[in-house]
Amino acid sequence: MNLSKKAIGMSGGLLALLSACGGGEGSGVTLYSPETPEMSEELAEAYEEEYGEPVNVEYAGTNVLVNQMMAEADNPQADVWYGGGGFMPFENAIEQGIITSYQPEAASDWDVTEDDIRMRHEDWMYVGVELFALGFAYNPELVSEDELPETWDDLLDERWEDELQMPNPAASGTATLLVLSQLIDKGEEDAWEYFDELVEQMNAMPDSGLSPTEAVTSGEASIGIGFDFMAYQFQDRGESVDFHVPESTPVLVNPAAVVEDGPNPEGAQQFMEFLLSEEGQEIKADWGHIPLHPDVESQTPLDAESLEDNAMDLDIDFINENYDDARDEWQARYQ
Repeated sequence: MNLSKKAIGMSGGLLALLSACGGGEGSGVTLYSPETPEMSEELAEAYEEEYGEPVNVEYAGTNVLVNQMMAEADNPQADVWYGGGGFMPFENAIEQGIITSYQPEAASDWDVTEDDIRMRHEDWMYVGVELFALGFAYNPELVSEDELPETWDDLLDERWEDELQMPNPAASGTATLLVLSQLIDKGEEDAWEYFDELVEQMNAMPDSGLSPTEAVTSGEASIGIGFDFMAYQFQDRGESVDFHVPESTPVLVNPAAVVEDGPNPEGAQQFMEFLLSEEGQEIKADWGHIPLHPDVESQTPLDAESLEDNAMDLDIDFINENYDDARDEWQARYQ
């Protein structure tokens, strides 16, 4: 992937300048994030140690945080928003006017799209800080490598009847991404026929995007639909789980953005640069996330280059126009 050859470094001069300017009144940086709280706290502590500016991490689910930022629009409390299961919530946030443009020096030569993967917004309203791949968490004690499904359609095989779990698309952005990707790939009629069959294969559809992967570790499911990092974080704790990337699947960045009219805009910009710095990317890699910095090695079998052939082209206009409708249609059909 060309991305691995892109410059994503941070000059010491810019970081020093931002550090001198940041935190205008010593209030620090306020970070809103739905990502793993312990990882977000580790990022915050490393940032404070490096730049002497504290970071207040506010953790909640993506939808809760977006609603909170909308409610605070007249008096924003956050400086930076990081993470949301991909770029889709950030696209919606642009329409709501709650995030603003910032072009990090670390990503200054990025194209909008690299090898079918959308890396950033056209006007720098958000920038990817890591890659996620949607696929199959599986329990190697229950599923051998030679029987792993290679495509999304393979999940309809009778072998997987009552052996699968996926999150509920009416509640989970992870599963909404699956629905939208199949609508893009198959067209509306065939996609909904596919899901009519797929839901019959499920033994549960919990609201949480993480729960199907957790069910795999306990043997409640043989395969769970989710993002790669979920499986690798459990694997790192010694759980029986691995991850498989099917053909033509969503591979997308998980972004960060500066909050519109936040109280500490200089600190927000500095934190954005930190997320893309080698140190920030190493922390993310240690948590099983796929880094974008060319000098930071992925700690899982997956990296940007290895995912290139599996990444499907996600039609951003279709996603923006159909995100809410897809969730509503799912709820009407299956709940």
